[in-house]
Amino acid sequence: MKNLYKDVSHLDKKCYDRYALSEDILMEHAATALADAVRAKNPKKVLIVAGPGNNGGDGIACARQLLGECEVELFLPYGAKSAMCRLQLDRFYACGGEVSENIGEADVVVDALFGTGLSRELREDALYLIQRLNQIEAYKIACDIPSGIDPQGNPNPIAFQAHKTVTMGALKYALFMDGAKGYVGEVEVANLGVSRVLYEEPSDLQLLEPVDLQPPYRLQPNVHKGNFGHLGVVAGEKEGAAILAALAALRYGAGLVSVVSHEKIFVPYELMHSSSLPPKTTALAVGMGLGLEYSDDELDEFLFGHRLPMVVDADLFYSPKIKKILQRSNIVLTPHPREFSSLLSLAGIAEVGVEEIQKDRLGYAKRFCQAFPQAVLVLKGATPIIAQGSIAFLNPHGSNALAKGGSGDVLTGLVGALLAQGYEPLQAAIQGSLAHAIASHKVDVANYALRPTDLIEAVGRL
Repeated sequence: MKNLYKDVSHLDKKCYDRYALSEDILMEHAATALADAVRAKNPKKVLIVAGPGNNGGDGIACARQLLGECEVELFLPYGAKSAMCRLQLDRFYACGGEVSENIGEADVVVDALFGTGLSRELREDALYLIQRLNQIEAYKIACDIPSGIDPQGNPNPIAFQAHKTVTMGALKYALFMDGAKGYVGEVEVANLGVSRVLYEEPSDLQLLEPVDLQPPYRLQPNVHKGNFGHLGVVAGEKEGAAILAALAALRYGAGLVSVVSHEKIFVPYELMHSSSLPPKTTALAVGMGLGLEYSDDELDEFLFGHRLPMVVDADLFYSPKIKKILQRSNIVLTPHPREFSSLLSLAGIAEVGVEEIQKDRLGYAKRFCQAFPQAVLVLKGATPIIAQGSIAFLNPHGSNALAKGGSGDVLTGLVGALLAQGYEPLQAAIQGSLAHAIASHKVDVANYALRPTDLIEAVGRL
């Protein structure tokens, strides 16, 4: 896991106060990282577009460092206004650099316009400029964060489309939000005169890494199926959703999986069927395809007639019963944004639509978890957010292949399997989400062709 931050100004200040590093030293290291990213492409010509603040200062210093190595075109559409930006421009001139009045073609384009300071929609002139930069056929590098991305990770309304983002000092969470995914490219962190170990401070926001995945390997030789739990999966009107979840749970290590339904339904031979919750059930998955299959009393028995850990999904986020479910301490909730909108409303937190949630996914996830700190939330999306209480984890490792009906049911089954095997809810959510994301890259079909059953098979190859 890696630390994530909204901004790093407090970490820069630590460098000034604790390590006696000046703002100038930090900027020179930032510029060197940018210049090294340019050098890696061995260009004949580089275009650097710099803004008036310190982000622009990084770009101007980068331009100076590249003078004599390749043709450098520096464009300053808004001049140089901050003290450090003006200082870097003086140094650039002193080294023989010239500022261009126009934008030309180049092999590499560096965006050092706005960085993390953008908090409003782009003006018309900035929109036009970024559109022009995006149209240039070149390798594109963003300084700190692509210009146009706001602190919540949204393009306002567009952004610079980078192949690589060199972000300064530490990772910013905006780089990994859903709206930013099409703009940031590869993310590289520039050290600013000290290692990240010295630069960073503990954060309650973490970026998950592939190495954090720990599949439920069986290490003891003398075991039986009962050692690995029994997951009950409640089937409703659309029993296919429950069957997919059940198959995923069996694939991810649950010793026994029962599809629970009052109606007699066909289930694959490797699964069991029961009309009620089996007596040795160790966890429950409920909500997928539920519909109106059960009376209130029957549903209450599934939901409240036990103290089993539960993973809750889909239809239950539209039910008033969710308010009572939220009083429990051993639950994992896996809504997509529309379901989360209903959940926020029923929980009395906010009346917001999907579009507003997507503009501040982390903010709404935190509001929910502050109100219900005992619950674990997995907010689905291009970058799922797993949160409980004051801590949150981002999982950026999925793929667009997962945008297919049934893939969410597979996630529910993976989380349920781990709950059944005795994992704590937060760990079950983290590990289930990672397995789901990483498995999407192990399916040997085109990204448009993924079936939920393909994903389930891929889980077995983690």
